[in-house]
Amino acid sequence: MKLTRIEPRSGTALLLDKGQSLTVVDPAGCQVADLLAFSRDDVREVLSNGRTFDYEEMIRLSVGNRLWSNRSQPMLEIIEDTVGRHDFLLTPCSRDTFRHFYPDKPEHRGCFGNLAEALAPWGITEDDIPVAFNCFMNVPVRSDGKISVDPPISNPGAKITFRAEMDLIIGLTACSAYASNGGAFKPIDYRIE
Repeated sequence: MKLTRIEPRSGTALLLDKGQSLTVVDPAGCQVADLLAFSRDDVREVLSNGRTFDYEEMIRLSVGNRLWSNRSQPMLEIIEDTVGRHDFLLTPCSRDTFRHFYPDKPEHRGCFGNLAEALAPWGITEDDIPVAFNCFMNVPVRSDGKISVDPPISNPGAKITFRAEMDLIIGLTACSAYASNGGAFKPIDYRIE
């Protein structure tokens, strides 16, 4: 099946029916993709990192783990993962992220702005955007609790596949933050089956 490309530092929204799979591909390697999920029945039901960590009893999520909603319903199950390192702690990068971490770089609206624009046709506003599941993002947690954002370990062609557990609206980006992507910006590909 053909891949659809998300250009560097941009995003999109798509519909995913219950039972369909979404494969996110890092075609060039070392690139993050922010993923959001909203229930098509009620967009106030949204992906929740807190519920997911609670019910899955782990923060390193991979094959066999489900991503849960704020209403304690499974939204997505990870059915394939060639990397095994993703982040579900950090929010989508935004203009504020750029002001805070990259004051010497040109400001960018980031994944937050890209997601807000892509999801607006469904009535999803900036205030509705939760913590994203950051495919391929490498955020080590040290024993003292400190975190860092290191370059992704994903190689060209790395992928993760999710199966929808309900009818969803998905937001997906090719991340815009320097540290998240090892200082370069590349596309993200995806396909629905």
